[in-house]
Amino acid sequence: MVIFDPFLEILGFIVDIYFKIVVVQVVLYWLIHFKVLEPSNKYASKTVELLDKATVPVYNKIKSKIPTVFSGIDFAPFGVLLVLYFISRVITSLRILIVG
Repeated sequence: MVIFDPFLEILGFIVDIYFKIVVVQVVLYWLIHFKVLEPSNKYASKTVELLDKATVPVYNKIKSKIPTVFSGIDFAPFGVLLVLYFISRVITSLRILIVG
């Protein structure tokens, strides 16, 4: 069973990276919304574009199942964060069971 430990570690790392990508995207959108960053800033717009490519397909799958917009607030990123947190906890529990 120890053979699965590296696989679970890599899977946990990927989940952790994606979690951070979603958090950075949410913070960046908030900074733009509250006019801390200008949308015309080329670095901010390129970063938003890159993060959108990584996250919008996942958000669209969530939005197709559950309407996630409430009074103009998109809750899809928070749903993704909850799912990623749950997956991370499951992976950690499996690693503890396997390694002991």
